[in-house]
Amino acid sequence: MFSEKANKIFKQVIDKYHVVNTVDQAFENPYSNEDELLEHLLYRKCWIDTVQWHYEDIIRDPQIDPVAALKLKRQIDASNQDRTDMVEYIDSYFLEKYKDVTPKKDATINTESPAWGVDRLSILALKVYHMNEESVREDATEKHRMQCQQKLNVLLEQRTDLSSAIDQLLTDIENGDKYMKVYKQMKMYNDDDLNPVLRNQK
Repeated sequence: MFSEKANKIFKQVIDKYHVVNTVDQAFENPYSNEDELLEHLLYRKCWIDTVQWHYEDIIRDPQIDPVAALKLKRQIDASNQDRTDMVEYIDSYFLEKYKDVTPKKDATINTESPAWGVDRLSILALKVYHMNEESVREDATEKHRMQCQQKLNVLLEQRTDLSSAIDQLLTDIENGDKYMKVYKQMKMYNDDDLNPVLRNQK
């Protein structure tokens, strides 16, 4: 099943990141973008999410230097754009894969594309990892660990449900019961012509 492969790769990414555990570490993708394109895309997607997760931790430091915070905000903006781009690359993969499928006359569209489901699954993998850390943190109180374990149980259930839903969506697309329709992201704040602040700097 697709979700089994995705969840395995996401765990691989998160474990690999935490060996060095710093946002400025070098990135290496173990999967070829020619022979293992889907795996390559999934690995890259989760790496972006993992680095951004830690960006978001750092920027919430109340003692952070304002200049450093501004630089980090720019990095988060760039990461968000990379994240969106990767979602579109993954959807392009699925569009190519199912291009010869003729939707049935009564086929319906889903509320989100497969890749946006994958986006949520990648973030969920990060939540599971870090909530598990909190549930066994030795310097935390027993109450804290128990509360985090309860939250972890919910996250694990959520991952099971989301994985099943993504697999079902892909099966429905393959069978012609659903069809894909991908809208390119039209973010305005990154566009020199659409963001009035940037436009006035030209």
